[in-house]
Amino acid sequence: MQNNQPKVAIIEDNADLREELIFFLQHKKFSVWGAESAEIFWKQLHGNQADIVLVDLELPGEDGFSVVEYLNKIGGLGVIIMTARGQQQERLHGLSLGADLFLVKPVNFAELAEAINALWQRRGQPHARPLSLSSNTDCWQLLRTTQILCSPSGEHIKLSAKEYTFMHTLGRHANEVLSREELHNLMFEYEDIPDLHRIDVILNRLRNKAKNKEVALPVRSIFGKGLVFKGKIIEI
Repeated sequence: MQNNQPKVAIIEDNADLREELIFFLQHKKFSVWGAESAEIFWKQLHGNQADIVLVDLELPGEDGFSVVEYLNKIGGLGVIIMTARGQQQERLHGLSLGADLFLVKPVNFAELAEAINALWQRRGQPHARPLSLSSNTDCWQLLRTTQILCSPSGEHIKLSAKEYTFMHTLGRHANEVLSREELHNLMFEYEDIPDLHRIDVILNRLRNKAKNKEVALPVRSIFGKGLVFKGKIIEI
């Protein structure tokens, strides 16, 4: 008999709590895996699937808000924030970034299992294909430590520091048109007389590198408006 329970991923740096959650949810017949940081989660997502992600906000390295924001850009899955930070401002911020639920610790495990099931039913996805980066055909990846841009087809493009900053900035504003002035200010901070030619030089270098790899870089020039990254990009 096919299991229509959602596949659950847990990002929680408290090892005891993470293991307790995994044990309890597995007992409730969920397929569950966990990660102690956002960076480990993104790496494990290549080989593991997820329908619903439980996200702690206070994580080492990349924080939970950033994870929620990227997951919302990727789309197709539920997100539940679990945190000891229960201020109204943080709750509103988390929900505005795309979280479906905001739960304040300590969380009752039985109520959490019910919330996961309710979210799964509300999303109406018992037969949907769960999220996995390896199967996300339009998702680009930006690797921090090695400064490599990885295309959906698996081609690796080595970036310079400025090229990495360029892709990082466009990725943070994916599918949003940025004027060259806005892009320059975000990349180089505000200067009295910005040199917008630097943006075009970086873009041309990137396009040439992508062309050499026989990859079409999804950065579009919108006449009179600016540049836009068309697609999805995450940092790992």
